[in-house]
Amino acid sequence: MSGEPLTLGTAGHVDHGKTTLVAALTGVDTDRLPEEKARGLTIALGYAPLTLPSGTRISLVDVPGHERFVRTMVAGATGIDLYLMVIAADDGVMPQTVEHAAVLRALGVRAGVVAVTKADLADPARASGEAAELLPGAPVVACSARTGSGLEQLLKALGEAASSVTGRGAAPGAALLHIDRVFTVRGRGTVVTGTLWSGSVAAGDTLASLPSDLRVRVRGVEVHGEPTERALSGQRVAVNLAGVRPELLAPGDVLAEPGAVAESRVLDCALELRDAEHGMRVQVHHGTRSVAGRLAELGGALWQLRLERPVLARRGDRLVVRRLAPPDTLGGGEVLDPSAARHGRREDVLARLRAIRAGADLPPAAGERSATRAHGAKGQQAGTVRPSAAAPQEIGEQGERDLAELEQRLIEADTSLLSEAQIGEQARLLGELRERGRAVRVSGRLYAHAAVLARVHADVLALLAAEGSVTLAGVRDALGLSRKAAQAFLEHLDALRVTRRLPDDSRVLSRAPGAQRSERDAQRERVT
Repeated sequence: MSGEPLTLGTAGHVDHGKTTLVAALTGVDTDRLPEEKARGLTIALGYAPLTLPSGTRISLVDVPGHERFVRTMVAGATGIDLYLMVIAADDGVMPQTVEHAAVLRALGVRAGVVAVTKADLADPARASGEAAELLPGAPVVACSARTGSGLEQLLKALGEAASSVTGRGAAPGAALLHIDRVFTVRGRGTVVTGTLWSGSVAAGDTLASLPSDLRVRVRGVEVHGEPTERALSGQRVAVNLAGVRPELLAPGDVLAEPGAVAESRVLDCALELRDAEHGMRVQVHHGTRSVAGRLAELGGALWQLRLERPVLARRGDRLVVRRLAPPDTLGGGEVLDPSAARHGRREDVLARLRAIRAGADLPPAAGERSATRAHGAKGQQAGTVRPSAAAPQEIGEQGERDLAELEQRLIEADTSLLSEAQIGEQARLLGELRERGRAVRVSGRLYAHAAVLARVHADVLALLAAEGSVTLAGVRDALGLSRKAAQAFLEHLDALRVTRRLPDDSRVLSRAPGAQRSERDAQRERVT
C-alpha cells in the first residue's frame, strides 16, 4: 500500500447485511436517510472511515444491493481500490452478487475480501464454496455482525488485501473529483463529495465545475468529517465551495483543475463484453455519470462508444457497460482515446489503439479531432440531416439550411424533448419537418426527432416484453430519461394505442385487434 490513501467499496445482494457489517467494523451507520431507516434498505451511497489493524485509516463506501439501484452502486464503485463482497450464509450467491462481481471486474478492481455474513444463523460452508467459485483467489471469512465472531479475522484479511494495492496517490496528476453528492451546510454553503481520482485539493484552490465550466473557489476540505489542509488522491473528500449555488451542480458533474478533462461523446475503448453486438444501444457508466449510447465493434475487443450525452473521461479511465432492457451488466473496460472521431475499422486507427492498449504513450489523435471540430456536429451527422431530394423548391437554399439546423438540434437533444419555446424563432419550420416525417409532436408542445422517438418506443416495448408492465419511474430509470420526457413518451404510446394505461398508472401492451393507429392518425388527432 506504501501509505497512499485507499477507498474500499462494499458489494453484494440486498439484505445480505452490508450496512450492518459496516456498522460493526466502523461504528458508523451509513444509512442516513429516513426512507432507508423506515424500509431497512440502503438506497443512497454511505461513507465511513475504517481503521485497519496496522492503524491505517481508509475510506469505505457502502453501496445499495437492490437491483433497482445498480446505477448508484456503480457510481460508488468507480472510485474504489479494493472491495468487500458480502454474501449471507443462509442465501449464498444471489443475482446481485453476480452482477456486482461483474461490475468490479469491469472496473478492474481485483483485490478484495469476501465476508460470509450471518454465520451464526446458517452453516457458512456452502456460501463460502460459491464465493470461491465466483471470485477465485479472494480470501473468504465467515463472520457475524450480531455476535462479533470473525470480525477480527475479517479486518486482518482486509489489511492484507490493502497492503497489496497501489493507491491512486502513486500518479497524482491534475486534481479531478467525480461528484456523487451535492448539499448545503448552514453557515458554510455548498458542499460536494466524491473520491479524488487524481491530484490534490486545498482551501484557496480555483477549480472548474464541469460540464457547466463554472469557476469555483475551494473554501475548505474535509476527509472523514475532519478538516484537512490538503486532500490527496484516493481519499473520500468533502469540498466546501464558495460563491456557487447548489442547484448549479449535480451528481455526475466533475470538479477539476481547468483544462484537466474535456467533454466527449465518442470514446475508443478496450472492452470485455458478453452478448454484445454492433449497433446495440446500451447504458454506459463512467465516474458518477450514466449515459445511453451505441456500440460500434472494431474487432479484437476494441469498441467505439457513441454516446447520446457527453462524459468527462481521460485515457485509462474504467467504465461499465450495461444492457438497457432487460437491465444487466455486459462488461466494461478501459478508455483508450477519450476524444475520438467517429470511424470504422480503419487499419491505421486500429493499429494506434492496439499500441495504446499495449502501453504505448501516444499523443491524442489531434488531426482526427480537429477535423471533426472543423466540420462541426453537422459534419458528423451529415447523412442524417441532408435535406430530402423531394423537398419543395420554394423553401430555398437558406430555408434548407435552417431546416437542417433545426433537425440537428432535435437529433442532439435526443431524449430531452424540445418545446416550442426552446425552439424559438425556428418553430415556424416545425410544420415542414413534420410533413417530411422528421419531427414529431410527442405530447403537448414537446417535439422529438422521428428517429429518436422510434428508438425510445422500441426500448419501451423491449421493457414491456421483458417485464409485462412498466411504470413511469421504471421507464425513466431504465432509459435514463427525465420524468417529464418519460411521461411524454408514454403518453405518445398511449395515444397510438400501443400501450394501455391501468388504474395504478402502470402500462401494458394494448393487444386489442386493430387497436394500433398510425403515427399520422395520432398526429392529426393532436393538432390544435
